[in-house]
Amino acid sequence: MQNHDNSRRRFLGNMLSLAGGSALPFTLNLAAMGTAAAENATDYKALVCLFLTGGNDHYNTVLDTQKAAWDAYRNIRTTEGGTSIALPFINEPGGVLTIAPATPQSDHSFALHPQLGPMATLFAKNRMAILTNVGTLTQPLTMTQYQAGSAAVPPRLFSHNDQQAMWQTSQAEAAAGSGWGGRLGDILAASNATSTFTCISNGGNALFLSGRQVRQYQVGGAAIVPIRHLDDQLFGAPTGSNPLRQVISGYQSDVFRRDHAAVTTRAINAESLLGTAMAPAGAGGVPDPTPYINPNTGLAGVNPLAVQLQTIARIIAGRSTLGAKRQVFYVSLNGFDTHDDQRVNHANLMAKVAHAVAYFDLILGALQGTNMRNQVTLFTASDFGRTLTSNGDGTDHGWGAHHFIVGGAVKGRDVYGSMPQAGLGHNLDVGSGALLPTTSVDQYGATLAGWFGLSAPQIGDIFPNISRFSNRNLGFMGA
Repeated sequence: MQNHDNSRRRFLGNMLSLAGGSALPFTLNLAAMGTAAAENATDYKALVCLFLTGGNDHYNTVLDTQKAAWDAYRNIRTTEGGTSIALPFINEPGGVLTIAPATPQSDHSFALHPQLGPMATLFAKNRMAILTNVGTLTQPLTMTQYQAGSAAVPPRLFSHNDQQAMWQTSQAEAAAGSGWGGRLGDILAASNATSTFTCISNGGNALFLSGRQVRQYQVGGAAIVPIRHLDDQLFGAPTGSNPLRQVISGYQSDVFRRDHAAVTTRAINAESLLGTAMAPAGAGGVPDPTPYINPNTGLAGVNPLAVQLQTIARIIAGRSTLGAKRQVFYVSLNGFDTHDDQRVNHANLMAKVAHAVAYFDLILGALQGTNMRNQVTLFTASDFGRTLTSNGDGTDHGWGAHHFIVGGAVKGRDVYGSMPQAGLGHNLDVGSGALLPTTSVDQYGATLAGWFGLSAPQIGDIFPNISRFSNRNLGFMGA
């Protein structure tokens, strides 16, 4: 009977989502295909979105080391007073790290930030790819169209809230109701024994994971967030055992309180199930991350991003107990709005990212005795890129930026997309070196969704702007 109830709820959810719509036949067919795709998902796959909150400085993350490009970069990032936020060259102390793409580009050569050594290693081992100049777009856009205002652009460019919403949902903040990670979950949740653990955030309440039907499940850092003291005795009296559990989850005559009790009961049950399923941290489970070294102070400490990824790995290790076939995860790292102290702050952020991603890759290589690298793909996202020009010792809000995709299924050791030319005033410079994107977030996400097993119509439902772009598969994922 319970399975029939679940099916009925899913059917009604699909019908309700059509209310007032003008594309009933297409969407009805899409719902049916979603169920079929879910039933055919017999393997396991997971996507992990690593959101670099604040707008990562891509110019100091992935660099073009061709002479003309490097000279322009160094000159522009040095202010009149002689303060520079440019990084040292390859052969200088602490210089950038050369990488060699499998597909050479005659007019570009590439390097990574000096603190991204572990990621340069992943790149060399074919488990990391780079996607250049990707950003929020509602349609292909030229500089002429942008300057003339003759084509649609994402609303409120350079605004943190709006561009975070655009990255995570393909809609502006005011209109954003569901994220594309959550919409992925809507289609594929039926492949899981319970939809509760389809979309899981370890980076707070993530718009990215909000579905039309699926709700995100949130964990906190190293642990599940519990409702505490459920089974405590009241003042030590046996007759007062479990008072909190009874109050918050017992039967209530009032409809509102009864619904609240039902939600609370589901939360208690979900915590119990996940706590039983996920692997423990440390010895006998998922090993703890090694200490991370702050490159500015030399001091060792705990990397909160690595802890978030450890918890994600522990959940993935429990996939069989949970009956999970498709999962979407979200983790985040704050601090990328580097208007000041650019070189110092950004170096520390890059060290945290590299340490955490390399740890996650290592753990996935032998997760509870199984190599899960081919089943799990991590990708980066951020509000926007930053300006090439310096404001003195920092950078300001930009638009397009470069991003990383990591995993065994990635067609690694290559650079995808169109690397912009050097300097200022070129055909992608919307001002101060902020880049007009040449690849849209929709194309980025559609490529990942295709690897996840979704059909072209399903991808069109998740990414409403994708039909306007001719290239819907950027080629950085394997079969």
